[in-house]
Amino acid sequence: MNDSLMVSQLSEIEKAEFYRKTYMHVAVAILAFGAVEYLLLKTVPLETVLAMVSGRYIWLAVIGVFWLASMLATKLSFSLSRNTQYLGLGLYVLIEAVIFLPMLGIASLYAPQVITQAALVTLFMFAGLTATVFFTNKDFSFLRNIIVIGGFVALGVIVAGSIFGWNLGLWFSLAMVGLASASILYETYNIKNVYNKEQYVGAALQMFASIMLLFWYILRIFLNRRD
Repeated sequence: MNDSLMVSQLSEIEKAEFYRKTYMHVAVAILAFGAVEYLLLKTVPLETVLAMVSGRYIWLAVIGVFWLASMLATKLSFSLSRNTQYLGLGLYVLIEAVIFLPMLGIASLYAPQVITQAALVTLFMFAGLTATVFFTNKDFSFLRNIIVIGGFVALGVIVAGSIFGWNLGLWFSLAMVGLASASILYETYNIKNVYNKEQYVGAALQMFASIMLLFWYILRIFLNRRD
């Protein structure tokens, strides 16, 4: 049995099968996110959506719940039970749809075209970053510490901004695009080398999370330019 072997140790056929399963699950997660978001935008009143961003402490509570639910979903997605793994992925898709609801609600009302523009830029960046890992064969494992430290710094800045009412502005969004890009490089490296053949659901969740982070800040940049 080679279920515990890392992807880099598998045969070429097994590698290709793992890649196919992982990116198929990423695609399904993105489609499910779009479907859930559409339903939320159609059913949740705009006043409720705007209330999510109108109060500093309400938004902080949303961020806190999102962070805790993300940790739970990630843990579930790497469990030994396949059904539990899918539960984790489904939970993460749902909480991403909820966290995106205020920004996409505002964008769909005032500048719907920027959603498509941001999605296309995200797609092209994701494709380019993925190709960089697969065709250069470089070791991107060093990015882990940068992502962890950068993530904690970013979270602290976001919390402080919510409490003190700071406008984080364009430069913060650009820095977060850089962090999300590094995360995609790192997760692609892990998909190519580190995960084992049975961890495709957890791997898909990690990649989906990185793509959503990139999409979030690209959309913010487009909305700021629109403003």
